[in-house]
Amino acid sequence: MLDTANYTPRFKAMYNDTIRAAMMEEFKYKNAMQTPRLDKIVLNIGCGSEAVNDTKKAKSAQEDLSAIAGQLAVVTKAKKSIAGFRVREDMPLGAKVTLRGDRMFEFLDRLTTIAMPRIRDFRGISGKSFDGRGNYAMGMKEHIVFPEINFDKVDVAWGMDIVICTTAENDAEAKALLKHFNMPFNS
Repeated sequence: MLDTANYTPRFKAMYNDTIRAAMMEEFKYKNAMQTPRLDKIVLNIGCGSEAVNDTKKAKSAQEDLSAIAGQLAVVTKAKKSIAGFRVREDMPLGAKVTLRGDRMFEFLDRLTTIAMPRIRDFRGISGKSFDGRGNYAMGMKEHIVFPEINFDKVDVAWGMDIVICTTAENDAEAKALLKHFNMPFNS
């Protein structure tokens, strides 16, 4: 049985032991509290037109996202009715979950070491997807690259949005932080 009281995720220990010191030296911070750190990771699956035709699809997306994240995902609902898309107000359209603390570090570890190498024809991720404030957004075409998903029971391979929020002041600091976490940038 896992002793959760004394357990520290691998990436959290790596940040505290080596990454923080490397970042302080690289960017010449005067105080350790100036060093950028991970704030949260937001995962999102949008079902699109499939959820309009069958509301069980959003429930399926929620179950898959909960398995990937390790915590319960929330079903997202339409804010407005849009007649052209046959969407009604409060209709379930997808799922989202926000990870913080140890679960965030565990997810980032699984993303970089297990899921990304399983992506077909993977050549790295774009280094240009930062928002100017130190947050990184990326998309995946299939959520089935995560080992928590049983491939035989999946009816639809959902696309997935991943947003990594950091406390970095600018994109250069955020990119350096994510490079220390072994993010495979191609540029």
